[in-house]
Amino acid sequence: MACFKYSQVNVFSADPLSGNPLAVVHDADGLSDEKMHAIARWTNLSETTFLLKPEDPKADYRVRIFSPACELPFAGHPTLGTCYAWLAAGGMPRDPNLVVQQCGVGLVHVKREGTSLEFAAPPLIRSGPLEDDVLSKVMAAFNLSPADIVGHQWVDNGPGWCAVMLESAQRVLALKPDWATLAPLNLGVVGRYPPGQEADIEVRSFIGEGGYEDPVTGSLNASLAQWLIKDGLIEAPYTAAQGTILQRAGRAYLRQDAGEIWVGGQTVEVIRGEIEL
Repeated sequence: MACFKYSQVNVFSADPLSGNPLAVVHDADGLSDEKMHAIARWTNLSETTFLLKPEDPKADYRVRIFSPACELPFAGHPTLGTCYAWLAAGGMPRDPNLVVQQCGVGLVHVKREGTSLEFAAPPLIRSGPLEDDVLSKVMAAFNLSPADIVGHQWVDNGPGWCAVMLESAQRVLALKPDWATLAPLNLGVVGRYPPGQEADIEVRSFIGEGGYEDPVTGSLNASLAQWLIKDGLIEAPYTAAQGTILQRAGRAYLRQDAGEIWVGGQTVEVIRGEIEL
């Protein structure tokens, strides 16, 4: 049997049980695609990642990201969680202040900011308003009317995200999806909290292909920020709460620097060991 170092980390919360868990398999170059798929199905987490030697000379490491159903070119909480696990295992970046990750969308930059990590949002591969049929599908899946929608947009940076903004965080928290109607869309929904609250917005992430809600979603928060800030719907920096309905307390911290969006959050290691295959 082959033995691989294995980590399970909690992302977007310093509380080990309040964020989004991620499984990380280290030094996984010898694993086949089929074996990676099988491990991701077995962990049954929203994503499992595999650390590999980089192919791009500018990268510090390469990562492949798998859900139980498929491989993803990019995902946010796996980016922060994998970087954390790589550093914790002794990874040494070329630049002490910047880690360069290679993944399906190319090179992604990750910074250490105090006790948290933050990644630079990759460019959108699809943007613009939702088509009428897509928006109608979204409204039907959540029993919404056109008057409920403050704004809508394609915000796809790899996982296929589309998004709508509602009038308040409370309205977002009250949503109950009709999964059969929503499929196969991956939808983000956002609404603002009143001024003075600990978080500025509430985000929910509905995965129509598979019918589940993701606890805390870095890729969605990244692309939402690119839309919301650009269109003047929110000012940076801001804090996004996610996972409230799922009894999580995820927090994503969004800022803009020289026109680039950065997505940060706390990560902690929860499980450390080995996996025998």
